[in-house]
Amino acid sequence: MTELSTAAKALHQLPVQQLKGVGAKLAQKLAALNIHSVQDVLFHLPLRYQDRTHISAIGALRPGVDAVVEGVVQASGVAFGRRRSLACKIQDGTGTITLRFYHFSAAQKQQLEKGAHIRGYGEPRRGNAGLEFYHPEYKLINDDSPAPMETSLTAIYPSTEGLAQGMWRKLTDQALLLLARHPVQELLPFQLPLPESELNGGLQGSADLASALQFLHRPPPGVDLSAIAEGEHPYQRRLAFEELLAHNLAMQQLRHELHTLGSLPLKKVGSGTTLEKQFLSGLPYALTGAQKKVFKEIAQDLARTVPMMRLVQGDVGCGKTTVAALAVLRAVANGVQVAIMAPTEILAEQHLANFSGWFEPLGVSIAWLAGKVKGKARTAALQRIASGEAAVVIGTHALFQEEVEFARLGLVIIDEQHRFGVHQRLALSQKSQATVGAAHQLVMTATPIPRTLAMTAYADLDTSIIDELPPGRTPVNTLVVSNERREEIVERVNLVCLKGQQAYWVCTLIDESELLRAEAAEATYQLLKEALPELPIGLVHGRLKPAEKAEIMADFKAGKFSLLVATTVIEVGVDVPNASLMIIENAERLGLAQLHQLRGRVGRGSLASHCVLLYQSPLGYISKERLLALRESNDGFYIAEKDLEIRGPGEVLGTRQTGLMQLKMADIQRDADLLPLVAELSEQYSANYAELAPLLIERWLADKTIYAAA
Repeated sequence: MTELSTAAKALHQLPVQQLKGVGAKLAQKLAALNIHSVQDVLFHLPLRYQDRTHISAIGALRPGVDAVVEGVVQASGVAFGRRRSLACKIQDGTGTITLRFYHFSAAQKQQLEKGAHIRGYGEPRRGNAGLEFYHPEYKLINDDSPAPMETSLTAIYPSTEGLAQGMWRKLTDQALLLLARHPVQELLPFQLPLPESELNGGLQGSADLASALQFLHRPPPGVDLSAIAEGEHPYQRRLAFEELLAHNLAMQQLRHELHTLGSLPLKKVGSGTTLEKQFLSGLPYALTGAQKKVFKEIAQDLARTVPMMRLVQGDVGCGKTTVAALAVLRAVANGVQVAIMAPTEILAEQHLANFSGWFEPLGVSIAWLAGKVKGKARTAALQRIASGEAAVVIGTHALFQEEVEFARLGLVIIDEQHRFGVHQRLALSQKSQATVGAAHQLVMTATPIPRTLAMTAYADLDTSIIDELPPGRTPVNTLVVSNERREEIVERVNLVCLKGQQAYWVCTLIDESELLRAEAAEATYQLLKEALPELPIGLVHGRLKPAEKAEIMADFKAGKFSLLVATTVIEVGVDVPNASLMIIENAERLGLAQLHQLRGRVGRGSLASHCVLLYQSPLGYISKERLLALRESNDGFYIAEKDLEIRGPGEVLGTRQTGLMQLKMADIQRDADLLPLVAELSEQYSANYAELAPLLIERWLADKTIYAAA
């Protein structure tokens, strides 16, 4: 390629092979990371940084704090202990440190001989001979021409096998040189209305994209490393905004494309009205005003010729499943099938029990499909689903497997959506397209999502909220108690159970651990059996087989156990009205959202109910804030907002774990204050700069398949 033709190109038009050292083999590895152009290299952003801009005195080193040192080799040789190693002692006049290598060559041994002058970088750790660097990076220093120090912080990049950090630095060094001569695509055609102090804040340059990329790959010495580590630097915020906007636009595009597929309208019909009336008359309670309002919104959506895409939020025990049942009956009356998917077999089986109890008297046939359904039972279920004989299909992730074919799928209901990725929801809804267009989608969650988060994480969904508990439910009284009063709590459990009521004792681990002080479920179960010999006690945890878990939960619901010792597997899907007391061990170790979910397992009947949060002293500031917030309120939305404010470990959406939004630069909790602006400007963007949206989505989401499926 000539210099003239290269100069005429923008950065995204320069292939990655333009960089020195990128041959066919390396280009293939980069392509696997969706890096095809020089611009793509610059959007492969660092995970963190190391400060190698100054030399530290060996005598001032602190264990665990990375540092650059320079000194003269005083002694070097092979040490024979449990493992053979090369140990090299260097001194700088203030102290001595050992460089230790467990893998070394003869040439390396010769380099590091006595008298050599070297500079090394690593993390000092305590060893048998004082502080040591293990396998540090180092270079030999020529006293006649000293090696220059690094002029910027050293970026550490996310990588893959065969791509060392040194290679990433060489590639980004070259890409940054080209950035100075070639324009980078600026896809934000408006000035961000962020505070001027945040955009410029004493920085050299402005918040333009080129300056942000230059800074983030090579931050200058003296920059506030703590601000960068927290993701709060204005240049990071600039790119975080762009990434969140890309996600929002992608979700809107997904919604638009599904709408173009059309959907079968599911309207109120005579037989359906009869079914709905029969169902409602069989309930032991009347619908709340909030339930009626939300079902009206769902019914209006179902009657349209574009697919419903609605998120129903409601606190634990608010009656979301009852509303979903009405939607199911509306769909069945219109001759289409309904798929109901839950993230765990316990929750799916809870739905199976509820819907079977409601629908079998109405003549509505139900099929069950989960991982444990095998052999002839599985074949029979698949045939009933494919023929359309099964009007309602309930299951887990097994529902969106390729072998599952529906005759006429018209409605998909997904419980606890944050446990699934968007692509999983799409995979299920698309099973309908050949027969009735896109299936209507109803997504439910008992994890209250603050409005700001919903604006981005669920930008493709309309939102309904059931904000009223059914009559007869009693608010749960929450107590925060030190583990030192454990014996009192055990006695309280005994008194409650002897009165005929039931209790949960929740532990955060299954087995004993020397590293954590948390009591383990197995050990707690044994201790409680000894302390409470009169009570029948059950034990359930995640390592049991699904059938065993289901049997124990059914026995507890039937009253065979007075006390159930459990791990957090009971967080969702357990409905035992007779359970009026919950003890949560080491409550300081759990996030607010998870604690609130667990607490929702009691107070499901008319009995006065209590939740005791047992904590280990001393209690840290954040843990204290979290437990006090839970004591103050039973309102899930207040809890969710507080969770964001405190920024404890309990993620509101669980996004990092589930792939709902895998983010490169942004953090949906940390950057929550940007989300209203993202939602506002995405509308402007879609209306006025529609041609740029695919480019922005490609930049940030090229490696995601969740949007392509639509």
